[in-house]
Amino acid sequence: MALSPRALGLLVAAGAFAVDQASKYWFLHVYELGAREPLRLTPFLDLVLAWNPGVSYSLFRAEGPLGRIALMGVAALGVLALAVWLWRSHDRLSTVSLGLIIGGALGNALDRLNYGAVADFLHFHTPFPAGPFANYVFNAADVAIVAGVVLLLYETLFARQQAPA
Repeated sequence: MALSPRALGLLVAAGAFAVDQASKYWFLHVYELGAREPLRLTPFLDLVLAWNPGVSYSLFRAEGPLGRIALMGVAALGVLALAVWLWRSHDRLSTVSLGLIIGGALGNALDRLNYGAVADFLHFHTPFPAGPFANYVFNAADVAIVAGVVLLLYETLFARQQAPA
C-alpha cells in the first residue's frame, strides 16, 4: 500500500530533520569539528565549523536572546504555514518539497534553541570574487530547504504545464 501524499510529506520532513540532526551531532560531538583545523575535501569543499546567528549568509543576525526568539517565532510561523499547505496538498511532489523545507527549518530552529546559533560545517568556495556560491557555509538542513524550494519551483514552472487538461 502506497503512502498518502500527506504521510509521505511528513515522513520526508522527519527524515530531513533526522539527517540534519545526526550529521550535526556527529560533526560537533563525535568528530569534534570545532577543535580541528578546516579539512579540505575537494578543491572547492572544506569541513569547517561556523556558527550562524542569522539566516542564510548570516542575514538578520540575532546575537541576543530577543533576536533569537524573534527568528524562532518567524521560523515557527513559516513552518506552521508550510505544514498547513502540506496538509491540504494532494500532490506528492508538493508534499515531498514541503516536507524537505519543514524538516530543514525545524533542524535549524533546534540549533537556535540548543546553541543560540545554527551549526554550519560544509564550506563551499569558488575562485569567483562574488556571487551566491563564492563563499558559502551550510549544513544538511540548508540542503533540504534549497532542494525543497527547487522542487516547488520545478513543479510550479514545468510539472503542472505537462499535466493533462
